[in-house]
Amino acid sequence: MAFLTEKDRQYHTPEDICAHVGDEYGKYSGAIVPPIYQNSLFVLPTESNDVATAEYSYTRSSNPTIDIAERKIAALEGGDGALCFSSGMGAISSAVLHFVTAGCHVVLVATSYSCTLRLVKNYLKKFDITYTLVDGDSLEEIEAAIQPNTKLIYVESPSSLIFKMQDLEGIAEMAKARGIGTVIDNTYATPLHQQPLKYGIDIVCHTASKYMGGHSDIVAGALVARREIIQSIQSNERSLLGGNMDPHQAWLLIRGLRTLPLRVKQHGANAMKVAAFLENHPKVDKVFYPGSATYTQPEMFQKYLSGTNGLMSFTVKGGAESAKKLVNSLHYFQNGCSWGGFESLCILLGSDDASRAAGQPDNLIRIHVGLEDVNTLIEDLEQGLEKLI
Repeated sequence: MAFLTEKDRQYHTPEDICAHVGDEYGKYSGAIVPPIYQNSLFVLPTESNDVATAEYSYTRSSNPTIDIAERKIAALEGGDGALCFSSGMGAISSAVLHFVTAGCHVVLVATSYSCTLRLVKNYLKKFDITYTLVDGDSLEEIEAAIQPNTKLIYVESPSSLIFKMQDLEGIAEMAKARGIGTVIDNTYATPLHQQPLKYGIDIVCHTASKYMGGHSDIVAGALVARREIIQSIQSNERSLLGGNMDPHQAWLLIRGLRTLPLRVKQHGANAMKVAAFLENHPKVDKVFYPGSATYTQPEMFQKYLSGTNGLMSFTVKGGAESAKKLVNSLHYFQNGCSWGGFESLCILLGSDDASRAAGQPDNLIRIHVGLEDVNTLIEDLEQGLEKLI
């Protein structure tokens, strides 16, 4: 568990935060790259037997290497502190469990990550927890879904499939007036382009495996919140469920965070060119990409997001066979389910009744525009599209 220090708060820009927050060079013998404290136990000073007052005692609770990653992420999001987890779902599950109680009700955006949907729809029902799925486009719809026993409103804005956005400020105001907790999955936007805490959201979650890590070599999660929430989750959901991050994982995450602003900027620049190419191609039916010329929520984008990244989706004319043929004919876009690393990826996604009702079309192609030469990537898409009837 790491909270921001007064020194940490002196850094204000993302570049300075990623480069310097948490890096106490004097503490680590002047090392510009902090060491990995790859140990489970921290013994107490000989003059003390009070574990409660020790800075570190056991890595499941806290660790110097993990603290550095947490302080950087907290500073980027503008929170009091952060907690790192062994996966994105570890962070999301802990945030959800912090608010829910047996027999309560959850309002959940239908375009949320599939595992988040499974958690709320399937796993939590063993505790008699019910839910209502909402499209999320209007505050009126969300307000209508609230029940007397609602404990949590969970949003993902933008979502990572069709990139729908929700009015975070309006949702937070509505929830606080009723004593309801709010959680957002902010993985897509990253804290570089959206800071939900300043609009009143209680907990911000990230799958740090994506842009924060940036190299497709870690599975990690993080959440950011005000002090009392961080303290509660650290003592309860994270410590008791054991989903803490390991020190080597944290060291790799710190490495990724140092270049986060540069990488995301380049991903966004490449993707804007790719989106423009797709929007003007006669064999492309529709493009889903926040900030692009055809994005359907421009006002929401202008209010909440300060930039773009490399993830988008689109559909092609000709249905399932055309979509499958395109995905299989690409060379630089490897077929894979994740995103946020240096590499370009593509995947063909289907729809079920719930996602279709929320606006996700059948045979959706999602691509992650990586850090390769953008002209190479456009040429790859062009040669694949040319093969379609």
